[in-house]
Amino acid sequence: MVFITGDMHGDEERVSSRELRQLKSGDTLIICGDFGFIWDGSERERKILEYLGSRKFNVCFIDGTHENFKLLGEYKETYWKGGRVHRISGNLFHLCRGEMFTIEGHRIFTFGGGESFDKDMRTEFETWWRDELPSPAEMEHGANVIEENGFDMDYIITHEPPSLVKSAILLRNGKVDRVNKLNGYLEEVNHCCRFNRWYFGCMHEDRVITPKHTAVFRDLWPIDAK
Repeated sequence: MVFITGDMHGDEERVSSRELRQLKSGDTLIICGDFGFIWDGSERERKILEYLGSRKFNVCFIDGTHENFKLLGEYKETYWKGGRVHRISGNLFHLCRGEMFTIEGHRIFTFGGGESFDKDMRTEFETWWRDELPSPAEMEHGANVIEENGFDMDYIITHEPPSLVKSAILLRNGKVDRVNKLNGYLEEVNHCCRFNRWYFGCMHEDRVITPKHTAVFRDLWPIDAK
């Protein structure tokens, strides 16, 4: 089975949770951004990555904003399940932006990235990287992959949601409506594609937003959860 969860932010308790220990050989876990375990390159971090890569199930993540993009970019790109990945360690993979994967018969389009709302309080190359927001070339690549696949997929996995979905969540929570160019890009994807369900992680809540859009955080969602 394929399972979805949200931002981990380098929380070691999340990777050893009872829920994850119940995953079986051949299962796949996908983390919707802010993985957070590729951050400082420390020995402890290396051991955690090796531990995750040694699991009997696949552990996959898309990037969010809390990643060290310099370190992430040092891993060699390869292909897995039909799309580009960085193979971090064993069964641990970073799913690249704008790729289509076929996992257990599910066609899954992935697009990581986001924008740190507090980037003015961070230090570039230490706690913030400009690469958190996708480049025009990455957006064009994603659009080309979508077109090549006939605008049809089973699931979409992103860190950020489409702009209208994000605005609705922020306004409901009494927060300032703040969207960026990535949200606008994803809104176009939302309009032009046929898909069953869209999962995203950046809003830090576990809730079905619309019949097709689900925010994920700490819970473990089977990919076909309604």
